[in-house]
Amino acid sequence: MSDLKHVENFNYNETTKIFQAAQDFLPLLGTDYVELYVGNAKQAAHYYKTAFGFQELAYAGLETGSRDRTSYVLQQGKIRLVLTTPLDPDSEISHHIRMHGDGVKVIALGVNDAYDAFEQTTKRGARAYMQPKEIKDEHGIIRMSGIHTYGDTVHVFVERKEYKGIFMPGYVDWKTEYNPGWTGLKYIDHMVGNVGLGEMNVWSKFYAETMGFFNLVTFDDKDISTEYTALMSKVMTNGNGYVKFPINEPAPGKKKSQVEEYLDFYHGAGCQHIAVATDDIVFTISEMRKRGVEFLYVPGSYYDTVVDRVGEIAEDLEELKKWGIMVDRDEEGYLLQIFTKPVEDRPTIFFEIIQRKGAKSFGKGNFQALFESIEAEQARRGTL
Repeated sequence: MSDLKHVENFNYNETTKIFQAAQDFLPLLGTDYVELYVGNAKQAAHYYKTAFGFQELAYAGLETGSRDRTSYVLQQGKIRLVLTTPLDPDSEISHHIRMHGDGVKVIALGVNDAYDAFEQTTKRGARAYMQPKEIKDEHGIIRMSGIHTYGDTVHVFVERKEYKGIFMPGYVDWKTEYNPGWTGLKYIDHMVGNVGLGEMNVWSKFYAETMGFFNLVTFDDKDISTEYTALMSKVMTNGNGYVKFPINEPAPGKKKSQVEEYLDFYHGAGCQHIAVATDDIVFTISEMRKRGVEFLYVPGSYYDTVVDRVGEIAEDLEELKKWGIMVDRDEEGYLLQIFTKPVEDRPTIFFEIIQRKGAKSFGKGNFQALFESIEAEQARRGTL
């Protein structure tokens, strides 16, 4: 494992083979759910149903015996969002919202053995968040445990193999008469964490040593920079590639970078954005725009050089230009991507919509246009 801690800029398939030849002490089944602490879960659920096309799944609140919080669970494809609001103004959830605004608290990871996941990570230095426990109802048993990671973000390990219910014990089926159609979202591609200056290597080392991840690719301030701002990033992935966590930190620049703006308004490290995959990005973005989702503006001049840079693609370039969808290519294929504006009043969390046509990379060729678009938004907010 020690040789894998410093793997950088390897071909994805070659690196994965190297990793899988080693012992994977924390096999992951993927992202089980993402829980956001929000000021008003009922209204947030309405937004994610309406704007993003998530479907109602489960509910927990006063009616189900939950006295300190209310949670709504939404699903689209393999993506599960849990939106949680506190009922006690002095609770840890309330403190989290006062400090950070609406944001990601729990990144839950599916495992075959939640107790072993806890043992493997804590004995390697992870700080315990949730002691191993099991919860049960008439539908079976779920086992859970959890550890702290950057900022106030935590990972919860979820073992479901003995559970057949809608979500987990304590939740009931949630159905209403308002069910807008889905927008084609399939699964979580990756989730990006923003950390403070000098902390990127700390947390990439944490994921390598504590969770068995390896460094898939590194971007320095020459890769991700404009005239005014820069950042650095290391993409950490688990052995099967189901879970990817790019870790960003600010780099010195003439003006305040997007990472610094996030850290200022979130008041610490946290999840900057959730990248969600689709098989038809034109359909997905056209639906989202009709429903009021705002996306970053990509200047029309960006498309003047796309064909020279990425070669032939199956999509109509004029259609991509119409919706502001960017394109990039690597040795495995190409990808299409676009980024929403922040989905909260604080300029913190946002979403990336991505369609992979073979590419395993993260759109390095789009960084310049993307960051200039972000800087334009920062300038409007007076935070550049």
